[in-house]
Amino acid sequence: MTDNGRIALYLNHLEIGGAETIFIELARGFIELGFRVDFLLGEKRGALISKIPETARIIELGVSNAVSGIPKLAQYLRRENPSAFLTITELTSLAALTAKLISGVSTYMMIVLATTISRHKRAPLKKRLERFLVSLLYPKANGIVSVSHGAAEDLARYAGLPSEKIKVVYTPVIKPSLFAQMTEPIQHPFFQSDGAPVVLSVGRLSEPKNFQLLIEAFALLRQRIPSRLIVLGEGETRPILENLINALGVQNDVSLPGFVPSPYPYMNRASVFVMSSMWEGLPGALIEAMACGAPVVSTDCPSGPSEILDGGRYGHLVPMGDPRALADAIEASLRGDQRKPPEKWLEQFSTQVVVNQYLDLMGMKDATSL
Repeated sequence: MTDNGRIALYLNHLEIGGAETIFIELARGFIELGFRVDFLLGEKRGALISKIPETARIIELGVSNAVSGIPKLAQYLRRENPSAFLTITELTSLAALTAKLISGVSTYMMIVLATTISRHKRAPLKKRLERFLVSLLYPKANGIVSVSHGAAEDLARYAGLPSEKIKVVYTPVIKPSLFAQMTEPIQHPFFQSDGAPVVLSVGRLSEPKNFQLLIEAFALLRQRIPSRLIVLGEGETRPILENLINALGVQNDVSLPGFVPSPYPYMNRASVFVMSSMWEGLPGALIEAMACGAPVVSTDCPSGPSEILDGGRYGHLVPMGDPRALADAIEASLRGDQRKPPEKWLEQFSTQVVVNQYLDLMGMKDATSL
């Protein structure tokens, strides 16, 4: 018998990332509406463990990869038979679909796509296998949700899925705590010194974020306007970025502080927020910066920025891979060409709106009605 008040969310871990953050916020929204939430984790690790709502149940599968977790997922589904089972990222979704088929339960299975799947790099053989399995198994889900129209169109092309099978629900980014946290004090010296404008970016130091482009653009900007750059985040490209910063001679005006628990005070105080990515799903940091009041500049990458900025109406969009165009847009923003959205536009990215859209798709309202 289905447990109509229980929703399960499956992830490999809770290291810091966009997919993990989405599920933390969905869990909070489900719990506020009276649902019981299970977090199924391959391994109970990651900086976001502490962000799981207190009333959520954590179930560790004790496996290092999604494939190894299939038998335990099937056992969980047979034992608990939750009303809904949500997964995110390609491999966990394929494993969860397999477990659902093995278990034979009636649980509503929803796949959430948080990235532009065709751009997600794997070795050529693994990428072909991924595409085959996605085409084979994704249609067996009860629902497929993409976080942007661009990512949905990409999945439809990539896997040969009917576009009407994929629903678009934006990321639950704007939450009440954001507004409380954005006014907290910060001690970074760039905000304490001579009042030079601060350019801010936030994200994992990784290839898709293309912070090399941002640093090159900043070096051009600095020749025109005295300014400083902060990039919050940690990742594997740090040595490359540090070498580039030194090579361009901007080491005194660029800061890579690493991960900070809350980027919102930085966003609230930044002169402009910049995203330089090569691809995204729906970039949450861009939305958060807008909610914190920062003017924004972004590459027009697939997928999400154009949708978030309404084609450039609410922020500058520039071509990918063009440092001069990026520098020009940052300069224009610093000189007063700031395109901020109305509050009404941002409501579509709020937790309350998004959680209700998920429940509607799953045929659920709130736990009190079950």
